[in-house]
Amino acid sequence: MSTIHWTEINTPRSAHWHSESATPPPGRVVGADDRTKADAAYRLACEGGALLWQGDFHNARQLLQALGRRIDRKPSRRGGSPAESFHLYRRARGHRARVLGKLLVLLEDDYCLNLRRAPDVRQACVEAYGPPSGPMAVPLTELLGVIGAHQWRRKGVEVPALGARIHPHYGVFSPVRGEYVDLVAQAPFPAPAARRTGRRRTAFDLGTGTGVLAAVLARRGIDHVVATDISPRALACAQENVRRLHFTGRIDIVGPGLFPPGRADLVVCNPPWIPARPTSAVEQGVYDPGSSMLGDFLGGLTAHLEPGGEGWLILSDLAERLGLRTRSELLGDIEAAGLHVLDRTDIRPRHPRSGDTADPLHSARTAEVTSLWRLTGI
Repeated sequence: MSTIHWTEINTPRSAHWHSESATPPPGRVVGADDRTKADAAYRLACEGGALLWQGDFHNARQLLQALGRRIDRKPSRRGGSPAESFHLYRRARGHRARVLGKLLVLLEDDYCLNLRRAPDVRQACVEAYGPPSGPMAVPLTELLGVIGAHQWRRKGVEVPALGARIHPHYGVFSPVRGEYVDLVAQAPFPAPAARRTGRRRTAFDLGTGTGVLAAVLARRGIDHVVATDISPRALACAQENVRRLHFTGRIDIVGPGLFPPGRADLVVCNPPWIPARPTSAVEQGVYDPGSSMLGDFLGGLTAHLEPGGEGWLILSDLAERLGLRTRSELLGDIEAAGLHVLDRTDIRPRHPRSGDTADPLHSARTAEVTSLWRLTGI
C-alpha cells in the first residue's frame, strides 16, 4: 500500500494513499486551508504538487470549483477527424482530472472527515472502500464521488421496465441511460425457447453490473438467469438488487468471469461501447480497451448457446461515429465468430449530453444510435 508524507506544525505525518484511478502518490504534499489562494493552488497542482486540505469543507469544494474554472479557460481542441477530436478530448479530460485530483483530504482511522462543516462520510466510505485500516488520504474529487454514490445507492434509480428501483454501488455503472434496458425489455425471445415446455428457459447476462438486465429478463418470464461480471463490486451490487427484487430463486450471480459454464437459450451482453482505456473504476462500464470484452463475447457465444438460441448484443454506434471502429469491422468480427445477424433494433439516446453543444464530440453524441443485435450460429 502506498503512503504519502507531509509536515504539520513541524511534525512529520503520513497516511495511506488511495486512488481509484491508480494515480501514484504525490511526491510533494503541502498543507492548505481557507487562506490558500486559488491561483497558488493551481500553480502547485500543475507542477505536480498536492494540497492536503485542513480548512472548512465547503471552502474546499469552492477551491475545487475555482481550479476547474482555471483549467476550463483553455477549451479542448478539436481535431481534424472525429477520432482525433476524441483523443484530444480524452487528453484534456485526463489533464483536468489530474489537476483537480491534487486537492486531497485525510480520512481518519474510522473514515471520519475531521474538517469544519464536513458531512459524515463514514458509511459512504465503508460501502466504497470496505472496513477502514488506518488514516487514508484521497483526492477530494474521489470522495465527492463516493458521497454521491452513497446517495444513489440509498435512493436508487427508477427503471420503468421493472416497475422498481435499482440501487447502484460505488464503481458500478448506473442504469441512468434507459434505452439499452428498453431494448432488452421489448425484444422478442428466441422462438425455440418460447416453444419449449419440457425444461426451464435459461439466459446468461454477461457483465451484469447492477443486475438490471438480469432482472428485466426474469421479470419477462425467463425461468433461470445466470449473471456474471469481472468486478467484485458489481457482483455484490447485483446480488443485493436481486434480493431487493425477490429474484433470489431465479437469478444466480456468479464470477468473477465472463461466460458461466454450460449453455443457455439466450445470452445477453451489453459491453462497454468505446474501445479506449478507462481511467477509473466506473469508466470500465464505458471503455473497453481493444474491444476485448466485445471480442470475447462474440468468440465464445456459439459454444454457450442451446440449439436455436440467440445472443443479444447491445451496442452503441458511438465508436463508429468517432472513427474508433467501423461497421464493417464489427460485421467482420461477427462473421469470423461463426455468427449470423437475425435482426437489429435501433433506438435513439435520451441522455442530456446529446444536446451539449460545448462538447467537442457533440455531433457524434447527437447522432448516436444504440442497437440490439440478435445473433445466432451459422
